[in-house]
Amino acid sequence: MNKIVVSIVLSSLLATGCASTASNQQKGAGIGALVGAVVGKGTGDHGKNRYVWGAALGAIAGAAIGGYMDQQEEEFREELADSGVGVYREGDNIRLSIPGNITFSTGSSHIVPDFYPVLGDVSRVLNKYEKTRLSIEGHTDNVGDESFNQSLSIERSNSVAKYLASVNVAEERLQTIGFGESRPLNNNQNEQQRRANRRVELRIIPVR
Repeated sequence: MNKIVVSIVLSSLLATGCASTASNQQKGAGIGALVGAVVGKGTGDHGKNRYVWGAALGAIAGAAIGGYMDQQEEEFREELADSGVGVYREGDNIRLSIPGNITFSTGSSHIVPDFYPVLGDVSRVLNKYEKTRLSIEGHTDNVGDESFNQSLSIERSNSVAKYLASVNVAEERLQTIGFGESRPLNNNQNEQQRRANRRVELRIIPVR
C-alpha cells in the first residue's frame, strides 16, 4: 500500500543583521516573507466545509511582527505553565506541542476532559492576538493500521478546531491537517516513545 503523502510548508525569509544577538523584534524589521501551505489528503474538514484559511485577516506590518509574536509567546508561556504543553519559538512562528496523555484516549478523537482547560488557555491568548493563523496538526504513533492512523490524526485535528471555534476563535484563522504516523519525534521502540509521538501541534503563524 502506498503511503498517504501529506505535506505542509510553512516558511519565512528573514532579513539578517550584523549583530548576532538581535532580538526577535529587531529581526522583524525589513522582513519580506512567504508563508504558504501545501495541503493534500491530510487536510481536515469541519462539518462539510473546509476553512478558508486566513481570509479577511488583517496583516501585521513587517517591522512589528517580531514584537507582536514576542508578546504572544510570553503570554502562551504564562497561560500554559505547568500544563505539560511545550512552547517553542521557530523564527516568527510559535509552536505548541501538546502530548497525547492530556488530549485524547488511545484510538479516539474525542477530547478528554482534562484537555478542555488547556484549550481554553490557548483560546484566550489567540483571541487577544487576532492577526495570526493557526495550523492544527495531528500526529499518531505507528501502532495499528497506517490508513486508520492517518484518518485518526485528521479527526483529532478537527476536534480541536471545532472546540476552538466554539470558544470564539474565528474559523477563518484555522487550518486542520493530519500527518498520521509519518512525522514521529522518535522511533516508536517503546511505550514512552510512542506516547511522545501521539500528539497535537498548534502552529501560530503571523499574517503578513
